[in-house]
Amino acid sequence: MMTAEAEVPTDAYVVFSAEIDPNTSELLIATMAELANRGSRRVTLAMSTPGGVVHKGLTIYNTLRGMPFELITHNVGNVDSIGGPVFLAGEQRYACPHATFMFHEVAALVGEGTMLGRRMLEERTDKALANEKRIGTIIKERTSLSACDVDALVESAQIKDAAYAVGAGIVHEIKDIEFTPGVPVISLVFEH
Repeated sequence: MMTAEAEVPTDAYVVFSAEIDPNTSELLIATMAELANRGSRRVTLAMSTPGGVVHKGLTIYNTLRGMPFELITHNVGNVDSIGGPVFLAGEQRYACPHATFMFHEVAALVGEGTMLGRRMLEERTDKALANEKRIGTIIKERTSLSACDVDALVESAQIKDAAYAVGAGIVHEIKDIEFTPGVPVISLVFEH
């Protein structure tokens, strides 16, 4: 005799509104992996982030690109800094009408009173330049921006609106997010 298993929803929404750090990135990846393990076919990531830790954002991007479901990303506020490449992981990308984007050069946090020698400064500079190159490559691959456009975007560190994002191929369409009734919504909550 066969038992009926609960039907697994083919769609899901994940809401991510946080800085990208070790805790938030691991929970986001774990949530997406769980949805993949449950057989989800389409996941919409509603996101807003001020950015955060570069290597964690790049790990999220690469992991999301490998997930076995269609990923839709939707900017529901602001997507800044390393949040940009995470957002660009989506096959379909949308922005709410008042959403913004900001890309900028990679910076390193140095503690107060920290002294760095020449070699350490060179190492940090090399690491920042390598990360900027990786981020620039993602932006070029996933948008309609040229290498010169990407360089100018990163150097200017300006906040860009949704209309700019459509023209640059960052998003495919400007529209409000609409959660479909009956489709699970997972809101990630982080403790400070």
